[in-house]
Amino acid sequence: MTATTQTATRTVAPAAAPTTPAPTTLTPTERTGARTDEAAVLIGDARERIDTLDDRIIGLIQERVAVSAVIQEARISSGGRRVNLAREMEVLAHYRDALGKPGTALAMTMLELCRGRI
Repeated sequence: MTATTQTATRTVAPAAAPTTPAPTTLTPTERTGARTDEAAVLIGDARERIDTLDDRIIGLIQERVAVSAVIQEARISSGGRRVNLAREMEVLAHYRDALGKPGTALAMTMLELCRGRI
């Protein structure tokens, strides 16, 4: 008795590319939620300014992180602790005095970013 082996071949159609909806062009009024074109232009310009400010703030925080690392390294290499809690309390008070209660939360986040990068 002879065994016959059949090899089945099957043609598989390539998967269809996912369809993405055509980009919708929003008017400035729709994009900003404004009710007038004048307000939409004002909002658009102000958002551009905010984006620029955010970029500067991020850059300053990155610079602060680097300076904090230098301070921590100097403190640790001299036998001190990585974090100086009295100094952190001064920073928290400074932000709270300048920005109110939300300033404290902002300062805590910033201090968290600056800790332990060595």
